[in-house]
Amino acid sequence: MTSRSPLVNRLAVIIGAIVLTAIVSMATTLAVSNSIEGNATAINLAGSLRMGAFQLVARSATEDYRNGQGAILERIAEYEERLKAPAITRSLPGTDDHPLLQQYRRVNEQWATQLRLELETHEAGTPITAAMVGAVEEFTGEVDLLVSMLEQRTEARIDLLHLIQIISMIFSVLIVVALFLDLKNRILRPLRKLVGIATAVGEQNFSHKANLKGSDELAQLGQAFDQMTSELALTYYELESRARQKTEELEISHAALQVMHSASRGLFANHDLCSGAIPMLQDLEQLLGIGPIRLFLHDKESAEPVEAITTATPKRPFYCRDHHCNACLVTPEVYDGMPLENNDGRRLLLPIRTPGQLLGTLEVWYPAEKGLPETSRRLLETLTDQLATAIFLEKQITEEQQLTLAEERTVIARELHDSLAQSLSYLKMQVTRLRRLNIEGEQKPIHDDILEELSTGLNSAYRQLRELLATFRLKLDTPDLATALRKTIDEFSERLGKPVVFEYNLPPQTLSPNEEIHTLQIIREGLANAVKHADATDISVKVLFDSPQVRASIQDNGRGLPGGDQPVNHYGLVIMQDRARTLGGKVNVRNRDEGGVEVTLTFVPKSRNLIPTETSPA
Repeated sequence: MTSRSPLVNRLAVIIGAIVLTAIVSMATTLAVSNSIEGNATAINLAGSLRMGAFQLVARSATEDYRNGQGAILERIAEYEERLKAPAITRSLPGTDDHPLLQQYRRVNEQWATQLRLELETHEAGTPITAAMVGAVEEFTGEVDLLVSMLEQRTEARIDLLHLIQIISMIFSVLIVVALFLDLKNRILRPLRKLVGIATAVGEQNFSHKANLKGSDELAQLGQAFDQMTSELALTYYELESRARQKTEELEISHAALQVMHSASRGLFANHDLCSGAIPMLQDLEQLLGIGPIRLFLHDKESAEPVEAITTATPKRPFYCRDHHCNACLVTPEVYDGMPLENNDGRRLLLPIRTPGQLLGTLEVWYPAEKGLPETSRRLLETLTDQLATAIFLEKQITEEQQLTLAEERTVIARELHDSLAQSLSYLKMQVTRLRRLNIEGEQKPIHDDILEELSTGLNSAYRQLRELLATFRLKLDTPDLATALRKTIDEFSERLGKPVVFEYNLPPQTLSPNEEIHTLQIIREGLANAVKHADATDISVKVLFDSPQVRASIQDNGRGLPGGDQPVNHYGLVIMQDRARTLGGKVNVRNRDEGGVEVTLTFVPKSRNLIPTETSPA
């Protein structure tokens, strides 16, 4: 199985080279040792051949004379066995052309052709001849040459063995040096770089790079370290950026909470959403980078929500109460640059609610490219809770004022009924008693005139008192004037037999509870006159707001006023005028050119007393 690890492969190659060197060194040493095995014995035997040759010659002339020629031949045979001993033949090379083998053959040849013949032909016990001496010397010379060649061959093998050992040692040293250099370049230096990178990363320094080339494990580890440091640097910078962003968001949230906390007192104190909320909303817009913000109020009796607040508009809103205030007005250029639907903006709608009741909706625009952070959304949700509390408290205060006003009117009506109505009834009874008296004489016409005036005055006063009692007993038991007027329109539509046209555009909380009561009563009186006295078939009611003035009109197509003026002794119109003066306005009653009567009420609500008739330029 082939390893896929370059570093392991490199180490395996180096270790394999060392092992191979050792094996080759041992194998060659063993081979050389085997090749010179027995050479010492061969050298000794070859060296003893020289002494043996001289002994044979000497014994042939001295010792063996008693034994005769047989003893000489026996010694020659022993010497020849020694010459051909296996120890000598094994040390000879196997090639025929080798000089050592050729020298050994010359020794055998010299032995067989000269010295052996001389010994075999020499008579035992006789002196040695010159020919024998010459043959012995020539034979020993060849034997000396053979011994020298054996020694040279053995020394050459020993020198070869030494050379092999030296080469093996040098090669082993080179392999070790190469291994050290390779370990230094391929392992130690990369490891130092990787340790340096790890230390730098621990010190939040991600600029160090290994830049290791190759395909081994350390190079791959270095590349992984480089990628890791790059990703760590990116992650660290992202975390730093997020931390800075979160810090900025927390600072903005803290500032926004301070703004809302400081503005909440004014919001709950003056009970005016416009003056209390707009500065706070504009500060939040600057802090959070959002806007414009609009506030819509909801009414369960109305199908569409009504705008109550805006922080930026190029034109003065129709519901504006103070034309000296320019808090929400901006130039058209600034308004066109705001993040709106046509200006690459997104809208967030947040409900303003209390448990079980939807009071309104907060519309927040923000840039589409930046989005709306979650912290900003939570701040806006906190803002809606504050607005919900303020709106709920304002509605509760308004309802309490209406209830207090209704209770006061009920008390006044009861007091009028119990005191003045009874007094007028008593006076009417006294006038009736006076009429029954038969007063004769010259004073009768005068008494009759006086009684007639008393009767007429008492009847008018009594009728006016009944209208006042009806007015005081009228209750505004609906959430606002619009709902009360719709119910009134439905009531008179049933009495008329066909729908009464109704148009209404007053902003929320335009009128105080007292103004709503008087406005409702004037409209009811006008409708009653149109249905009861004018014989009208078409009636329309309009309650319109032309800042800073409220205009309410009742038009019918009836028979109109006789002589173009209000009828005599019609105290309903008188009371309507009184109510209009109470509101700081007036009631105008006239005949229409196309027929019928138009009753018009115009007044400026008390909440708009600061608004001049001619509005100042924005």
